[in-house]
Amino acid sequence: MSGLPADEYDRMISKGAFDGIDRRIELIRGELREMSPAGPVHEDYIDFLNRWSTQVTTSSDCVVRVQSSIDLVHSRPEPDVTWLKPKRYHTRRPQASDVLLLIEVADLSVEDDLVEKAELYAESGIAEYWVVDVKSRLVQVLKLPTNGQYTERQVKSSSEKLSPDCKPLAVLELAKLFVT
Repeated sequence: MSGLPADEYDRMISKGAFDGIDRRIELIRGELREMSPAGPVHEDYIDFLNRWSTQVTTSSDCVVRVQSSIDLVHSRPEPDVTWLKPKRYHTRRPQASDVLLLIEVADLSVEDDLVEKAELYAESGIAEYWVVDVKSRLVQVLKLPTNGQYTERQVKSSSEKLSPDCKPLAVLELAKLFVT
């Protein structure tokens, strides 16, 4: 793997190398990637999913994080919403084995989220990954990572309900998620 090693990226952050930069970046497969600025639609969906997540879970179920990094090999992505195993993460970033559910909101980044990020998350063994496709008004649910690919894909429309495998009683009504 060529590119910027993840531990060097972490050292750069701790030394303030990115302080004062007015754009968001993340490390993906050893490359620094500029993230598109979030617009009101993207932020609204993240806010909705964060409220839903915190309403349907307790602190003994999971830790809900919004746009915070996780530690993957050669990568430090910042998923929009992440459900983590319930513990403190003050001494290290959460790793793939800590992730219960990962959600990306895609209003402009559907292809990236369904191809590159899906491969990265599957290679890392993240069990369940949702891509909220705002324009198409559907959620793609990816599960069962095997050999760097998700082997189960479901598409849920705005008229359906969805629950994560880690908490089946947490029901997300997609009609409420997708605003008209």
